[in-house]
Amino acid sequence: MNEFFTQLHYSFSVTGPIFLMLGLGVFLKRRGILTDPFIETGSKLVFTITLPAMLFLSVAKADLAQIGNVNLLGYAVVANILIYLLFESLAGKLIKERRDIGVVVQGAFRANTGIIGLAYVSNAFGETGLAIGSLYVAAITVLYNILAVITLSRANPQQQLGTQFLIRSITTNPLILSIVLALPFSVFTIPIPQILTDSGRYFADMTLPLALLCTGASLDFKQLRQSSTLTHFASSGRLIIAPLLITLAGYWAGFRELELGIIFLMSAAPTAAASYVMARNMGGNANLAANIIAITTLGSLFTCSLGITLLKTFRLID
Repeated sequence: MNEFFTQLHYSFSVTGPIFLMLGLGVFLKRRGILTDPFIETGSKLVFTITLPAMLFLSVAKADLAQIGNVNLLGYAVVANILIYLLFESLAGKLIKERRDIGVVVQGAFRANTGIIGLAYVSNAFGETGLAIGSLYVAAITVLYNILAVITLSRANPQQQLGTQFLIRSITTNPLILSIVLALPFSVFTIPIPQILTDSGRYFADMTLPLALLCTGASLDFKQLRQSSTLTHFASSGRLIIAPLLITLAGYWAGFRELELGIIFLMSAAPTAAASYVMARNMGGNANLAANIIAITTLGSLFTCSLGITLLKTFRLID
């Protein structure tokens, strides 16, 4: 029992700082210090500048020959495609309202790997975990955009934005572009001028704190009181079914310790905030998408803590 509480303490060392930053965002929003214009600008700053800078530096300075595991990235892609197909099958049978199907499916399979997932991995595994996590984000971000467009288009056949929206979302995504640009620097060990590294590090260091503050300030607790059966279905899929199945399959596939930890932490992240934007732009139920984001963002802190505790207790991660 003492060992269990030791592992529980470790798990809260991973999720605790994120919980506190989200809570601080909520508090500062209620005090009027964080305003809606600041949140909008801050979120845009993170997505277009600071997070790309962090991903670029993490990948460019990493020795991919030492940490790059193609099997891990390949597994992540295949596992998430299978999870997507599972939720597509279940939602198609259980949900009557057509425009809700795509929103529920997206809410269940699309994790917030770029912010919350990376924060979990960074807290748990430091710089090495962050570098591998950055590559994970690159692969999964492309996949998520493709699958999101497919499911939202299938649920709304009148929607004409599908292919164009998909191509534009991938080719102009700052996260994808930053990692693609960083790969040559890592592969060919191209040196980066120190002044650029230092300047980029300033941006990179503000990424997670600013992103978590804005995420916390964006939480709408009114949405929690308006939750529905569909919200609970999608949230259970995102917080319980997806991480459980992906992590168990990863264990059976032979992944252990750092790699298994990254698989779990990324799959245990809440629903991505981008799912709301996608749902709104492609004719889905945007209010339902907002409900799912709010519930999974809070719920992930507890399910992730429990999962880490179990993995540590059974000595599956170090």
